[in-house]
Amino acid sequence: MSSGPLSGVKVIEIQGIGPGPFCGMLLADMGAEVLRIDRAQAVRGGDPAQPPLDTLARGRRSVGVDLKSPDGVETVLRLVEQADAFIEGFRPGVTERLGIGPDECLARNPRLVYGRMTGWGQDGPYSPTAGHDINYIALAGALDPIGRAGEKPVPPLNLVGDFGGGGLILAYGIVCALLEAKTSGKGQVIDAAMVDGAAVLTTFIYGLRAMGFWQDERGTNLLDTGAHFYDTYETADGKYVSIGSIEPQFYAELLRLTGLDKEDLPGQMDRSQWGPMKERLEALFRTKTRDEWDAILESSPDVCYAPVLSMAEAPDHPHNKQRGTFVEVGGVVQPAPAPRLSRTPGAVSRPPAHPGQHTDEALADWGFAADEIAKLRETGAIA
Repeated sequence: MSSGPLSGVKVIEIQGIGPGPFCGMLLADMGAEVLRIDRAQAVRGGDPAQPPLDTLARGRRSVGVDLKSPDGVETVLRLVEQADAFIEGFRPGVTERLGIGPDECLARNPRLVYGRMTGWGQDGPYSPTAGHDINYIALAGALDPIGRAGEKPVPPLNLVGDFGGGGLILAYGIVCALLEAKTSGKGQVIDAAMVDGAAVLTTFIYGLRAMGFWQDERGTNLLDTGAHFYDTYETADGKYVSIGSIEPQFYAELLRLTGLDKEDLPGQMDRSQWGPMKERLEALFRTKTRDEWDAILESSPDVCYAPVLSMAEAPDHPHNKQRGTFVEVGGVVQPAPAPRLSRTPGAVSRPPAHPGQHTDEALADWGFAADEIAKLRETGAIA
């Protein structure tokens, strides 16, 4: 039995890609029993001793169900009767056509929290159209500011739409609704749209803009590489370091440790000199390797400095190793559950499952009799 803060919470996750599975992973990491419903057609066996490499699928069991079969749909609805939450990531209207939409599920379980993950939301002109992270953050206004001056916007991987504005927001919504249901006894539907989530992530920047501290030309502001004291710099060995010395006392430390405090320099916030100062720092950082700069800049706790590590390097950094920021699950190094809870910490309970790997086991645990499971298999409703 998990000791995580969501221990005892039961969740049904309809298999999807990206943000939906990320939400399921977050809930499972914190102790929820998340049962993933995979398509029966995707069940092809697989050695449990060699789990899949899909790290987003960690921490839950998998049941193979044919959602086009009436018996398969009924199987899901029976599971829903015992669940606290439900996750789906189809386009609007798909679960309704399958017979597992909010109305059907809430009719079976009025306390159910029904989480819907889409890019555009359940309504609006774009809602029926296809899209990906880059499109959602573009419409949200989150993509345009990201990039250097005079250059085109740069997608920040798919972190802002799919994961930050998508799966993480849905997990937050589910936990909020579960908390409310304890008081009201009623479930509800969560319309989590990546365009909305990406927009809410920009709230701070909208505030700066309203106060006149942010201009719409990318790469000219405090946090978008416009400032010389908030940027990355290449070192002599072709690697990079990050500098975030915004506050005056941190900037003073940067100048002291780099030796620039001995020069006659313009004021830190003189925007007209940010360009020349950046060129000065670019030349300076190329004079030493990244390790040499580590030795110099890590000697002070007040520079706001860190080496720019690759994904291969990050798990081996002493800070990350001491904190256990990364773990190895099923032979794959990956980020550990976050955040840390002192009394009921989260944990990765199991490696990713092959589709349908736990069909009999999980259905039995959720109250299906052996003869019912056998009959469902005979009809092809489960695999």
